[in-house]
Amino acid sequence: MRRRREASGRDPDSLKVAPAVYVVVGETEEIAQEKLAFIDSLANQTDSLVLLSEVFNYDFAHHPTDEPLSDETLESMTGLRGFLDRVVELSGTKNPSVDDFIRYSGRGTLSELPVFAGTPEQIVDQMESWYLSESCDGFVIAATHMPGAYVDFVQGVVPELQHRGLFRKDYIPGTLRENLGFFNPPS
Repeated sequence: MRRRREASGRDPDSLKVAPAVYVVVGETEEIAQEKLAFIDSLANQTDSLVLLSEVFNYDFAHHPTDEPLSDETLESMTGLRGFLDRVVELSGTKNPSVDDFIRYSGRGTLSELPVFAGTPEQIVDQMESWYLSESCDGFVIAATHMPGAYVDFVQGVVPELQHRGLFRKDYIPGTLRENLGFFNPPS
């Protein structure tokens, strides 16, 4: 992304990449893997359809799950076009079925985003690897379950990030834009 930005004559440092990731923390790797398996077992088709309907601003419940959607139906979806393009590409058909949307979007499942699972130290090892290799500038932590996902992250992972100097210990003044090093564009 940075190379494309630079090739277009723009400052590559004016772009910040922060992928959304799922984090499953355990006191041991075995506990984390058990939690991960349990969370993964909670996924169901109804939840996926609800989340897909939200993304595409379209009610998929009107269609049999195994029949291809018409061109007209696909064109009527007003949600994220890139998401639609991804499902079409991964399914290998220009008219994917509802089942294809469920399978290839990953919505409502752990396959939707990268997953970091393990002890706090193992998770920070993974995050640090992405960060130091300049794959990203930070992360958006997505909840795998509620309540508890963010508490697990804050109590387990944040102290290890701070110990390694990868996360601040105090808040700094300013807006998010300013803290990310962006400046307000002229009006």
